[in-house]
Parts: sequence; C-alpha cells; structure tokens
Amino acid sequence: MSRSLDLSQAQIDYLLSPKAIRDRAQKIFELTQQGQGHFSFHEEKLKPTVDYVLTVIKEKYPDLKIPFHSRWGHFRAGGIDRAKKLSLELAHLSPLEKARTQLDLVITSVLLDAGAGAEWSYQEGPKRHSFNRSEGLGVASLYMFLSGVMSSDRKSLRADENGLKNVTVEDLKKHFQVTDQNPLVGVEGRVQLLNNLGTAMANKKIFKDGRPGNIIDYLSEKCGHNIPATEILRAVLDGLGVIWPGRLSAAGVNLGDVWSHSKLGVGGGFDSLVAIHKLSQWMTYSLIEPIEEAGFTVTEVEGLTGLAEYRNGGLMLDSGLLSLRDPANKDKKWEPSSDLIIEWRALTVLLLDRIGAEVQTALKKSPKDFPLAKVLEGGTWWAGRKIANEKREGGLPPLNIQSDGTVF
Repeated sequence: MSRSLDLSQAQIDYLLSPKAIRDRAQKIFELTQQGQGHFSFHEEKLKPTVDYVLTVIKEKYPDLKIPFHSRWGHFRAGGIDRAKKLSLELAHLSPLEKARTQLDLVITSVLLDAGAGAEWSYQEGPKRHSFNRSEGLGVASLYMFLSGVMSSDRKSLRADENGLKNVTVEDLKKHFQVTDQNPLVGVEGRVQLLNNLGTAMANKKIFKDGRPGNIIDYLSEKCGHNIPATEILRAVLDGLGVIWPGRLSAAGVNLGDVWSHSKLGVGGGFDSLVAIHKLSQWMTYSLIEPIEEAGFTVTEVEGLTGLAEYRNGGLMLDSGLLSLRDPANKDKKWEPSSDLIIEWRALTVLLLDRIGAEVQTALKKSPKDFPLAKVLEGGTWWAGRKIANEKREGGLPPLNIQSDGTVF
C-alpha cells in the first residue's frame, strides 16, 4: 500500500544515506536489548560466529585476494569466466562505451536477483550445467541480456528505454527457462521492475541516452576521476528510485527500501522509518568493477553497509547470535513490511558491522583495505549459505518470507 509522507528535503536526503541505515539499525538494536522486539541478541555467540566466518574466508580465499561482493561473481559461476568473455567481445569499444554496456548488463541483472525459490534452476549450454538461486539468476540474466531482448531493436548488446519497457513475462519465462515444473518466484514482479527501469530512463539528467549505463556519464561529470562509492549509491537511489513498487514516498520521491516500524516514532512518521536499501547497495557494489575498469578510482567503499538479505540474516539466526523470542514465529509467513522482518534486516546490518570489524582485526586489515564488500564476499554470505545447508535440506532461509521479487 503506497503512502506519502510529509518530510523535508533534509529528511529525505538522510533516509537515502548509509548513515540512516546504520542509525536506524542501532534504534532497532536498542529495542531488542530492551526486550521490545521479536528477537533476542546473544553476545556470547559473536566470537564463534566470527571464527566460523574466518574459517569460510580461509577455505574460499586462502590468499585473501577477495573481490567485492557483487553480481560479477555470479557471472563466473561454476568456474566459467563469462564476464571475461564478454569483456573480450567489447574490447573494440572505447573504455566508456564498454563500461556503459557492462553497466547496462549488471543493472538489469541485479534487478532480477531477488530470491528465486527452492524449485527453480537454470540449465546452461550443451553440457547442461545446472545453477540455481543467485548463481542461476546471474547466468540466466546474462544470457537474456546477450539475446538483445532488452534493446529497442531486440538484438543489440545494450539495454535502453524502449527495449526495457517492452520486456514481457513471456520473454522472462523463455530466457529463465520457467515452466510449471521449473517455477520461479516473482516472475511478474521482476518484469515490472525491468519495465519500470525503462520508465526511469526518462530522467535524462542521469541517463542522457536513455540507457542504464549512462550512470557512468553522470558520475564522471559530477565527481571527475575519483568517484566516492556513496555518490554511486545516491545516483542509484535518485535514478532508479522510481522503479520500486509504491510503498513510501515524500515530495514525489519514492523512498524505496524504507519501512515503518510500529515501535519507533509516532503514527508512522519520520522517526518510525527504517532504511535498508539492500538491492541499491548490492547494485552499487556491482557497478564498481566496470567503473574502475574504465579508468576511474572508486573511493570510500567502506562507507556502505552490509546487505540485509537472507544469507547474511540467516547467518545471524543459524549461528545463534539472534534468536526468536517466540519460536512459533519460525513457521509463520512474513511480509517484508512486518516489524519482525524489518527488525531481522536492521539487526543484520548492525551485526555485519560488528562481525566485519572483528574480521578486519583478525586479518590485520583496515576498513579501507578490507571493506564490508570483501567481508561479505569472503565470508558472511558464503557462511550464511553453508550453515543453512548444514541445518536445513535445500539450504532454505530460517524464516519464511513472502517475497514479491523486489526486496530480497
């Protein structure tokens, strides 16, 4: 249900910042400590959880050469470097045009990345390599982009305004191999996001040629050679905010992944709002690689937060760092707007900061050299998946989330 709030520009700017994400996570943590939330926090589980994450990091990246947690890792699923192959195909282009194409790809791919569900998988190529969940979504979205279906002529290697507006449910089902026997969660929601992305391209201040990849032109003009990661996030929020389903807005601005918690503030106003911006930050992390490859320097990556999604959040519950005050809530279905899910996600952000700091200390790394983007990729995301597989068949999340394909 959409709702318009009476907020000042300063309040809107605040809600679209990593500072708001961390501040409101702290408020939720204080509620938790006071016994007013749905979860209990167990401090004594912090060290064992950090040790578990460190073990996963050393297993997966023994040389500690860890890339940022981003969509590009999924394009390399199964040890096949599809991203490198694409880069070689684009080698004849100028650095900026090559980056625009890579950004067209990764922006559309991230928007298709919400939870796939346990039954869906993608079969690749004549050898029928099978991938599911995030890797499957990544590979499927790459091939969908390569088909040209996101371009206005439905054959060019780009995404543009008219092409995105004209993507259909049947297009997505075809390219993601969706059938009654291979169901994908939130098909209509995903297509709606791509169509809405096409509508967002009308903002020629950010997307001068009607392409998602024009975000690099906007950032270059605004920031020059050195681009802070926080500026990339704000460009994502300003440029793509209109695509999200109408939830909360203010002064005509769609606030996106911002939710009202019943025990914060009064009457659902400013003080009740909890900002998360998971997909927008995941997208920001995913834009860094092509921007740097084009010759820019991305700074202040450590200013972004961890990602409040079910792998990182699952780690918090499965490790015992958090527990449900009412165990019966484990078996109920929860909407993203519910207080319980808002708390789970906010606590995940806060605890990722704490785990990240402990991991950095243990590895003798600074936040600048080893930002959360590397802690996530090296450890917490994979640790969340590993512990879920240890505890539940199929590695399902510990909570039952009613996803519409636009949040997780």
